[in-house]
Amino acid sequence: MASPLPTAKQTVNLAAPGVRGSRIRRDPPPKVKEISIADRNERDRRNVLLGIFMSAAAVVAILIGFSSYTGWSPRQYTAHF
Repeated sequence: MASPLPTAKQTVNLAAPGVRGSRIRRDPPPKVKEISIADRNERDRRNVLLGIFMSAAAVVAILIGFSSYTGWSPRQYTAHF
């Protein structure tokens, strides 16, 4: 069996009364802002409305693009009342 190589350093007894702790001062961690359920519900409502609006805008853009590609225009028809 191999034995560990001898080292020239002495071991440090951290339990000794003369050993001081770290002197590095750190700021306490920032406080986490609490998010209420009302804020989450409002955010969800906004996201749903935004999704509906973006989907409707995409459908309108696709329809306008397809109609202009095929050459259809509402100006071709006359409404008689």
